[in-house]
Amino acid sequence: MSGPVVGAGVGAGVADLAERVRARLSGPVDPVAVAAAARAEGVVLGAAALLRLVDDVRDRVSGAGPLQPLLSREGVTDVLVNGGGRVWVDDGAGLHPAGVEVGGEERVRALAVRLAAGAGRRLDEASPFVDARLADGTRLHAVLPPLAPEGTCISLRVPALRRWRLEQLADAGAVPTAWLPLLRAVVAARLSVLVSGGTGAGKTTLLQALLGEVDPRERIVLVEDSGELRPDHPHVVRLEARRDNVEGRGGVGLDVLVRQALRMRPDRLVVGECRGAEVRDLLAALNTGHAGGAGTVHANTAADVVPRLHALAAAAGSSPEAVDAQLLAGVDVVLHVARRGERRGLVEVALVGPVAGGRAGVLPALRRDPEGAEHRGPGWEALAAALAPL
Repeated sequence: MSGPVVGAGVGAGVADLAERVRARLSGPVDPVAVAAAARAEGVVLGAAALLRLVDDVRDRVSGAGPLQPLLSREGVTDVLVNGGGRVWVDDGAGLHPAGVEVGGEERVRALAVRLAAGAGRRLDEASPFVDARLADGTRLHAVLPPLAPEGTCISLRVPALRRWRLEQLADAGAVPTAWLPLLRAVVAARLSVLVSGGTGAGKTTLLQALLGEVDPRERIVLVEDSGELRPDHPHVVRLEARRDNVEGRGGVGLDVLVRQALRMRPDRLVVGECRGAEVRDLLAALNTGHAGGAGTVHANTAADVVPRLHALAAAAGSSPEAVDAQLLAGVDVVLHVARRGERRGLVEVALVGPVAGGRAGVLPALRRDPEGAEHRGPGWEALAAALAPL
């Protein structure tokens, strides 16, 4: 029999012990049961090591196993497991190896299947990928072989716990301080806004901060595919889409939720991130006569927003002309966020308006270059005129 385990919860050996202990337990995970299971494995634990092992075993039973400490760490936004079990983490400084041992393909796959099951979703050969939200709000995406030939891949997006206000974003350098009056005026004037940017660039963070500036007397209704927005506002109603169950039934899409939201007396209607055909529902929502709506979309630059929406809408059977008409009628401003090195934040404010041939275009109004200098663009005068009454 070995001596007390030191540093439980760290290293592959302890990870193996936690997995063996988990396999022996049939009831609640408590110190007595864990100590007994560890003794059955030939290991005697000191008090501190026992408590760490209890936490490790609990993570493997109801949490994300060896990934749970990363998900609980302040500042972490993404935890990724590549085929082969290598773990990467983004803690605000970009992706880098996490130094966490998950185990081989068998354990990575078992973790992915268990997380999916905890979210009420199926992950197996018949359904080899899953996109779901865990109980704590973490967004799960997983893909099994042979779709992922190098091994099971897991992507976990951690919900933001901090509710940033605009002034706090300015203090952090994510928003130019000189632009704060303009952003507040956009909200007060009830202009409809699209926040664009790449993955992890801060779209949700900026939109939450903008919604926090909405008059407290107004009612905000959020419609999302996967609930991420948590604005600091006293009157928010959240609706979230529901995917089909394991029998392929019971799904409720964004189009249905937008119709429900319109019956809930919204002052502001917000549709969360669009990655596909749901762009049709976003544009429809922004054209319902509810001024001051908002949404987010992936795009590399503000100028790319219109062609990006054309491409997404094509999947829903909408023509570029129909998209242009809806954009011109329902969207006023594009706020583009980008990641530059370790810093992410607002880099461009643009106005949606007609260009040659009456098509929709994006006219830059304000731009911040990589050196931090601020420049006015051809859309500045039109934007200033729209905000002049304020």
